[in-house]
Amino acid sequence: MAMIRRRWSRIALRSALALALVAVAGFGYETIARSGDGERRPPPGRLIAVEGHRMQLDCSGRGGPTVVLEAGLGESSASWAGIQAQLAQHGRVCSYDRAGYAWSEDGPGPRTAGRAARELHALLAAAGEAGPYVLVGHSYGGAVVRLFAAERPGETAGLVLVDVMDETGTAELGAAKPFIAAQFTLYQAAARLGLVRLLGGDAVTPSGAPEPARRAAPIVYGAGTMATARAEGLASLDSAAEVRATVRPGMWRDMPVVVIAAAGQPDRVLGHYRDMAALSTRGRLVVAKSPEHYVQYAEPRLVLDSIQEVVTEARPSK
Repeated sequence: MAMIRRRWSRIALRSALALALVAVAGFGYETIARSGDGERRPPPGRLIAVEGHRMQLDCSGRGGPTVVLEAGLGESSASWAGIQAQLAQHGRVCSYDRAGYAWSEDGPGPRTAGRAARELHALLAAAGEAGPYVLVGHSYGGAVVRLFAAERPGETAGLVLVDVMDETGTAELGAAKPFIAAQFTLYQAAARLGLVRLLGGDAVTPSGAPEPARRAAPIVYGAGTMATARAEGLASLDSAAEVRATVRPGMWRDMPVVVIAAAGQPDRVLGHYRDMAALSTRGRLVVAKSPEHYVQYAEPRLVLDSIQEVVTEARPSK
């Protein structure tokens, strides 16, 4: 028995040493490779100073009202590339990276949706992108644009909310926090050890992600993005409370609003989305055919048509 224990101890030690060597090699590989990312994968837009850190903003097209695209948890401006290219043919559209994501520098904490909404306003002002805006938010990004609209109703011309975070589901959000922390900690480690770079964009991006997201995967899904996503996830209950504090009947008056829900959701969630749309006399709920959370990937035409409908309704009548 003693001999067997010594044998397995040697095997365990060698395995640990091998794993340590692989980790050191991966860390070194990623450190060297990432130093050239600025030239190989430059930001699609401009880096603009906002409250002590720089944020990446990518705007294209002409004509108002300007559409502002807000990504979900763990995603960046690259997730909107396909939608933005289509929208830019008809008007002005901007996407950006929240502080700490992709090409944007880290910002101060806590990383709540309220802080992100204030930074978004400061970013648009610093860039000279005038409102009012049609705000489009996916998932967690829905909390950000809803808080923007609540704080600055005069600068909000319309809303498109794509399978957004349910701020009333506090039990679900609380239960998800440990999973989110573990998930993004693992993703951060994988990125820092070079696995995201080695596996390539097709292996690490959600199904249907646009080519720019796959091409820039080491940045878009890099260690910095994953660390920030974890911080936002851990602050999700605070973000939900921020949104709940703003909700009141008729708060969006007659502003054009489209709420898009993925198919197959529980009645409670659909009911919440229906109530959300009813916050405006011109709000409506649309249920997608696909159950995919990334509705903009599964049914891009539905999302595009909804945005263009809200833009048309938001334009001042001549």
